[in-house]
Amino acid sequence: MQTTSGPGVTRCGVTRFEWGSRTYVMGIINLTPDSFSGDGLAGDPEAAVAQALRFAAEGADILDIGGESTRPGHQPVSAEEELVRVLPALRAVRAAVSLPISIDTYKSPVAEAALGAGADMINDIWGLKRDPALAALAAQRGVPVVLMHNQEGTQYQELLTDIIASLRKSCRIALEAGVAWEQIIVDPGVGFGKTWEQNLVLLRRLGELRALGCPILLGTSRKSTIGRVLGGLPPDQRLEGTAATVALGIAAGADIVRVHDVQAMVRVARTTDAVVRGTLPEEV
Repeated sequence: MQTTSGPGVTRCGVTRFEWGSRTYVMGIINLTPDSFSGDGLAGDPEAAVAQALRFAAEGADILDIGGESTRPGHQPVSAEEELVRVLPALRAVRAAVSLPISIDTYKSPVAEAALGAGADMINDIWGLKRDPALAALAAQRGVPVVLMHNQEGTQYQELLTDIIASLRKSCRIALEAGVAWEQIIVDPGVGFGKTWEQNLVLLRRLGELRALGCPILLGTSRKSTIGRVLGGLPPDQRLEGTAATVALGIAAGADIVRVHDVQAMVRVARTTDAVVRGTLPEEV
């Protein structure tokens, strides 16, 4: 397996992501009725299109559409229910915007239907370990796949060592199924199978993930760790905390940031890129 990082290119539909040139911003479109952040659209296609158009105007590079909540204590839904929530909205968004669309699911039937409806990427919160058929699907369709670290419980022998080992296993599953190396993106899974203190350690040591040699996606937006640090603030008051984690994450090597507040985080990313990468506004 490749173990050194460096600029590369991932193809997502007709879009090329040139890693290292700048940070890409992924806007979250939740089609659930029970999103932790209070922005769930409950499968409403018109609301999804309005949000997608707003995100596009605000500078998003990717839209991430999902139909199952992943908040702590959430109730899993069937693939059938997930498709009812996702497909009408996804088709409507695909007809309205040209941005790449990611389908946030760990179920191969949902991913397959979503790709058929116009999605360009698979974002799997279980890193191909819940449904390995996703790997074969990604390989067959030639689409990028985001492999997130996740686990039951919060026990680790050594936090970053264990996370990196788990992500290596996910990468191996993808490669053995025929997914091209250039189409693999890793996500350390802030908030998934980790305490709030472990999330802070993960963010502090995020740069260690560069050893995997893959682009890194970071999702800290409005998460409970930020609320805890800020004295219990609710999700809609975690903008500044999110901005801090996004800027620090980019400085540590994040290539994509997955966010709810696109306009603000595009500005944070562009400013951070100017400092960290030397990417000036006219080059963005």
